[in-house]
Order: sequence, then structure tokens, then C-alpha cells
Amino acid sequence: MNFLVIGSGAREHIIAEKLSDSGSTVYSVLTNLNPGLLELSAGHHIITAYNSQDSQTSILDFAKENSIHCVVIGPEDPLANGMADMFWKHDIPVVGPTRQLAQIETSKGFTRDLLEKYNIYASPRYKRFKTMNGASEFIDTLGENYVIKFDGLMGGKGVKVAGEHLHSKEEGLIYCKQLVDSSGTYIIEEKIFGEEFSLMSFCDGRHLAHMPAVQDHKRAYEGDIGPNTGGMGSYSDSNHSLPFLTERDISDAREINERVFRALIDETGQGYKGILYGGFMITANGVKLIEYNARFGDPEAMNLLTLLDGDLSEICYNITQGSLGTVAFRNESSVCKYIVPEGYGSNPRKDTTLIINPGYARTASLYYAAVNQIDNQITTTSSRAVALVSSSSTIAKAEEKCESGLNFISGDNLYVRHDIAKEGLIKKRIINMEKIR
Repeated sequence: MNFLVIGSGAREHIIAEKLSDSGSTVYSVLTNLNPGLLELSAGHHIITAYNSQDSQTSILDFAKENSIHCVVIGPEDPLANGMADMFWKHDIPVVGPTRQLAQIETSKGFTRDLLEKYNIYASPRYKRFKTMNGASEFIDTLGENYVIKFDGLMGGKGVKVAGEHLHSKEEGLIYCKQLVDSSGTYIIEEKIFGEEFSLMSFCDGRHLAHMPAVQDHKRAYEGDIGPNTGGMGSYSDSNHSLPFLTERDISDAREINERVFRALIDETGQGYKGILYGGFMITANGVKLIEYNARFGDPEAMNLLTLLDGDLSEICYNITQGSLGTVAFRNESSVCKYIVPEGYGSNPRKDTTLIINPGYARTASLYYAAVNQIDNQITTTSSRAVALVSSSSTIAKAEEKCESGLNFISGDNLYVRHDIAKEGLIKKRIINMEKIR
């Protein structure tokens, strides 16, 4: 089969690799010259942005020219801009929801209202706003425990939390005003306390197949401090749960995904075909929803697809045909860590040369992200550069293997969160949940 992968990060690199391993021919649409995707692709098409009509037309033409049987959309922007709708209109199957269904990610207000309408009690207290009217009063009802979220896409960076990013009510209202002035709606919601985790499900419009739980690390610096990022790394455990979660927590998160999946059908009349990504927090009051994404998480995709025990091409095609069966994952732990330019998340360094010693392959797999390869030289951009992922029988062994692989990657002005998946940080999370429960 001929697959077209949309996107040019590490998530798309591993998707393309697993499709290729399944015996499929892979083509790609890129916004940067990702060396991993270039190597795997029988052909590629370069664009500058997903949101222009010219880009969408050229992508469709590229798909037709190469007799694409199935499209896999990686990032959120193409989904938000209706790329799945375009392909389905031309009878090309797509793994990725339509624009209307992608509101589960693109509009936090849509998601909160959907849960409320269908009596899915997984949300904190919240209100949606288009102006400043009522914002101050609602913040007063929440006291110091509130979060302000832009009601749209900001690459994971549109959320500001009281006490972390906002140090007074005045700062909170200033951020609200900034969102209003940029023609944005926003949500103010209750700040909840606990530990975050991700649980994703394959969806074929009628059925779901759940994946193992993963914990991402959004904060830029060790110790969970610093600005929010797209994700610095992640890990999963061999039992497909996480050390601080119970069986009930996993069951509840799966049930929320299932109920939201059914609610989307009832609300839109459309079947959701793609990846439903639930971003959850386990709290003193059970599992609560932080947000939904309409695609694989990045970095979590590296953990999950590393452990996938099956044919990704078959899974993807079955998703488009409504014939998804059981999906299996190996009972191993996995650890993924990103190498990023110094300052990533705030003021990143650019154009650093990345030196890759192939010795990394003894203990880890490598996936290129926002880098460019020109004349056999790999240079960084302002975003994440390279992800390394390892798997083993325990988290500790997988983490050790990942760290060994990192020793073979060098370059100036690079940074890694080495604390991800280390015993100390995991123990801290376990103790935190023991106190909260």
C-alpha cells in the first residue's frame, strides 16, 4: 500500500518507519527537511504552511500523482484546517478526524461543553468567555486556584496557571485581555491538583482500541520547572499503567475516552476515525480531563509505537474502513528523551550543527524532529531536535539505555531533561499521589 504521512517531526518519523516496516511504501509532506523522513520516503513534497489553499491543493495533487491508498495526519494544524475533509471528499481514506470532529482539540470550550451536555463528569469548574465581562468575578469564586486557557491552538503554550505563570489576579486579567484583543475566546477553569498522564485510543468510527498509559513532561527544565513546551520526554511502564496509577484510574480514563467517542458521534453524526488522545490528571476526586488532542502525542508516539506489537499499516487502513480489531503492545517499559536547543520554550538557540554518532543504535532508536539536512549537515531550528527512545523490562533499565544512547549525540547549545523517568522523579510522583489520595 502507498501511505502519505503529513508532518515532519519525530512523531511522523516513527509513523513512517513503522509503516515502512509493515511493507508499505511511504510518501511524505514536510515543512522542514527531516533526514529520517527523507530517507524513508519514496517521494516527498515540501510546503511552507498547512493553512493555505495553494498548499492543500498541491498536497492533494501529490497524493493523486502517487496513487496514495491511505493518509496519516500527524500534527494538529492540518486537522484544524480540514485536510481530512479534503481527502475524504476525493475518496482518499484518512487516519485523522474531520475538521468538525477535530474541535475536540481545537476548541477547549467545545470539549468542556460536550462533556457537560453528555453528563461525563470529568471536568473541573469552568466558564467560557469572549470578553472581559464576568472574568474577574469568576476568578474570585476560584480564589488562587485557577487556569486560563486560550480556546484554540497554541502548540501547547496557550495555558497559564495561577501560582506558576500568573502571580496575581491582575496578571491573570492582563492575560485574559491579551486573548480578547487577539480576537480569541478563552476559558477560565478551576486548577486541579495531582499527576498528569496520557491515554490514547485508536478509533475507527465504531470501535476503540486503547493504548498503554504514558506520562509526558511539558516543563522545559529538570524538576518540572520552567516554561511549558511541546514535551521534553515521556515514559511508560511494562504493565501498560504508570507507577502512581491504580487499575481503577486506567479503567476510568478508558471509560472517559469511550464516552467522549460516543458523544462525538451523537453530537456531530460523524464517526471519529483516528487517534483520540486523552490528557488526564489523577486527583483526590478521581480522574479528570485536562484536554483532548485529535492525534498522536509527541513525544508519546515514540513510546507507543516502539511497543506496538502488530502491523501499523493494517491498523491504519482498518481505522479508515471501520474494521479495527484488537491492537497489542509488548509488555515492556519505554523511555523517550528529547534533545532540544538551549532556551527551547522561551528563547531558543538556532542553527546548531547536530553530530550523530551511529553508536546510539546499540541501546536506542533515534527520531529526527525540527531539524534540516542540507549537504549532509543536520542543523537545529527553534524547536525540538532529536528524540531517543529505548525499551526494556523495567523503566530503570529503559532509562539507562536511553541515557547511553544520548552520549552519542553532540553539538553546541543543546539541552536534555535527564531527570525524566529517573527513580527520584518517579518516587516524587508516587509520594505526591499518596498524599493527595
